[in-house]
Amino acid sequence: MKRALNLKSLALIVAALLANSSSFAQFGATPPGMDPSLTKLFGQNTAFSAGGQVAIQVASQNQPMNVDMKVSMLEGKMRMEMDMSKLAGPGPGSQLRLMGMDQVVFISLPEKKMVLQVYPGLQGYMETTMPAAQAAGATKDYKIEKASLGKETIDAHACEKNKVTMTDDKGEKHEFVVWNAADLKDFPLRFQTTEQGNTITVNYRDVKLDKPDAKLFEAPAGFTKYGSQMDLMQAVMARKTPGGPRIK
Repeated sequence: MKRALNLKSLALIVAALLANSSSFAQFGATPPGMDPSLTKLFGQNTAFSAGGQVAIQVASQNQPMNVDMKVSMLEGKMRMEMDMSKLAGPGPGSQLRLMGMDQVVFISLPEKKMVLQVYPGLQGYMETTMPAAQAAGATKDYKIEKASLGKETIDAHACEKNKVTMTDDKGEKHEFVVWNAADLKDFPLRFQTTEQGNTITVNYRDVKLDKPDAKLFEAPAGFTKYGSQMDLMQAVMARKTPGGPRIK
């Protein structure tokens, strides 16, 4: 039995998949791998672009969730492009595609304490306030201790595997296992950490150490700014024609 796609249905779908996803929401305003404090792991590599994947093993789930991504960083600002339809699965993912919300770009701007959430398919975006603790992570002075765990090769790159401990000015410690590629100025091709029993592994590939275009870290020109998720839902409804997509 089919029913027409309506605003309430859209809100429930997107709230479940994007805003309230247990695998994402618990990590704050930015997706896993984008916390501003993580820029400290890149050392002197303050600018790069790469492909990659985030693997999230939630303590309450048997299988990890793998999310493909494209990432760029420029002097503390980060951009992550994701295909949410693959994250959501075949059924919900197809609904996101029909709504034009399957492709999502997160832009982390710690200096403005802001995260942009951009939907290219809708030519729209939203601004989210970054939690104070996350924003402060970009400017905190961390004591960084490194201990070698041996050598490994990742995608033909010889890497030093290190245990890295970051300690902030309040004595709070964050531990990582990091694979630094010698031929890429010790770029962290892979890093892994565990928070609240959840393990996050970030892998990079096709790394380019050139500076990405600064415009990649701005709201796209000509895109509409929406004040809330509900405003965005209303825009999706406005685009729907009587013969448009329906959901089961």
